[in-house]
Amino acid sequence: MSTLATLKELLAKRILIIDGAMGTMIQRHKLGEADYRGERFADWAYDLKGNNDLLVLTQPQIIQGIHEAYLEAGADIIETNTFNGTRVSMSDYHMEDLVPEINREAARLAKEACAKYSTPEKPRFVAGVIGPTSRTTSISPNVNDPAFRNITFDELKVNYIESTKALIEGGVDIILIETVFDTLNAKAAIFAVKEVFKELGTELPLMISGTITDASGRTLTGQTAEAFWNSMRHAEPISIGFNCALGADAMRPHVKTVSDVADTFVSAHPNAGLPNAFGGYDETPEETAAFIKEFAESGLINITGGCCGTTPDHIRAIAQAVEGIAPRKVPEIEPACRLSGLEPFNITKDSLFVNVGERTNVTGSKKFLRLIKEENFAEALDVARQQVEAGAQIIDINMDEGMLDSEGAMVHFLNLVASEPDISRVPIMIDSSKWEIIEAGLKCVQGKAVVNSISLKEGYDEFVERARLCRQYG
Repeated sequence: MSTLATLKELLAKRILIIDGAMGTMIQRHKLGEADYRGERFADWAYDLKGNNDLLVLTQPQIIQGIHEAYLEAGADIIETNTFNGTRVSMSDYHMEDLVPEINREAARLAKEACAKYSTPEKPRFVAGVIGPTSRTTSISPNVNDPAFRNITFDELKVNYIESTKALIEGGVDIILIETVFDTLNAKAAIFAVKEVFKELGTELPLMISGTITDASGRTLTGQTAEAFWNSMRHAEPISIGFNCALGADAMRPHVKTVSDVADTFVSAHPNAGLPNAFGGYDETPEETAAFIKEFAESGLINITGGCCGTTPDHIRAIAQAVEGIAPRKVPEIEPACRLSGLEPFNITKDSLFVNVGERTNVTGSKKFLRLIKEENFAEALDVARQQVEAGAQIIDINMDEGMLDSEGAMVHFLNLVASEPDISRVPIMIDSSKWEIIEAGLKCVQGKAVVNSISLKEGYDEFVERARLCRQYG
């Protein structure tokens, strides 16, 4: 039986337990600079303390010991110690070239730990972790230039392809895209993972876990829980859910939202409450477990565990609290066109006409064309804003004009739209007769967009490939 089939069978029977915090457990060892360096990197020219992923090479016994402590506590799924296992994250330590080795070794250590505890009755699984990086493709780090990005979709994709390949080479059973604060980053990760699956001729179960950052109920880049799910559905993940940022009590409404709308399994692994004034976590295992037990009794979850501040004691208490409680039953969801900007927009059989705002189209609006030619993007944004205020449920953006750098204009304008929540709350229709412009646009939108359009004029095979890519871009 494949891993996917085995997991689905288990998830239908009981709530599975994922492990707790790696960083919290590493901190207990009070490691110094010399410990992070080990013998191999004793002469490294840069500080290495805090590079937790490096410990799979310099202190493997500590990492394996943490994995085994969580397995002993009852975890079914162990996460690899690769939260920062990408070139963009490892560049902080000038260790980009170690990324493949770190990911492979992290997978091997977790797999070895699982082999010690796995039985036919209780198989254990390794989830290869793909973290969000410290950069965002949806927000400018320069307050004076909202269209600027310090990383692109394509750069992230290359990072994620390298990490995913190495995790699979190391033997992971699952790919976990986690702590998603920018949905566009996650879409780049999904694209990369699917490319690797296609190249290797294999497919692993894919888990996706976002993070709601504050009481607004939105991700850092502004999406609501349902909009996040609409943006992720194309990945066909085995589970969708949330981790980190909030304690279980504050996370509950967002877990409830995805539990109601997702036709797949749902995960929740919260922090041990909110951090205290010193950055520590005070919620006891019993307190965390009580919250999670209520999730389970309310039929909200299929996978649960812990994030920051949780320990093997928390995981043991959670496992005991949910034991014997039936897992959430995956609902049958009515077919619909499920789009999203920062907010969800679902077109069902009961929907009326959908209003598409087309004044942000250079071929249909002389005013908008003039503004784009003059690079008067502030006024061009006002055109889009007026469309939404007047009731447009989707915004059509077209830059096809012979005297324009159409691709550059599309990217620049979409990046600006992303910084305007009153516009980007609705889905985007990327409108062009040129595939390269459509593709460039899809790399700028974190929501579930509409493409207008692809054509059979270049042949059936090309049409099907572009349709496949549209879906892979989300």
